[in-house]
Amino acid sequence: MSFITIVDLEVFYRVGISEEERAKPQRLLLTLDVKFDFSSAAVSGRIGRTIDYYEITQRLLKLGETRNWRLIESVATDVADKILSEFHPESVTIEVKKFSIPEARYVSVSLTKQRPLPESYNRPFWWWQRW
Repeated sequence: MSFITIVDLEVFYRVGISEEERAKPQRLLLTLDVKFDFSSAAVSGRIGRTIDYYEITQRLLKLGETRNWRLIESVATDVADKILSEFHPESVTIEVKKFSIPEARYVSVSLTKQRPLPESYNRPFWWWQRW
């Protein structure tokens, strides 16, 4: 399987437990691994057969303009959900880095989410035995 990776995309989101911390956007770094079979795009040279990583970055840069979060865990979940719903990869792994502890280089959370299976895959195992 193939991956499209975006490393340390710098975004400025309002995130923090206190209102003071959320008062102004903070610098975060986002790293994404987007699992997607881009072999067809590699052969054809057509952007429509892959995921446009430039478009992903543009949407993530704008995501923080109208939102705020209390936890970076919530940021990771929302970003993963956005990528899955808008770009339809097989899965996405996201790491969110925050620079809130002076004694640490950064604090981060990581999350992997997969595209939901079609409804027919959600049937119990015994259902298939009827055929």
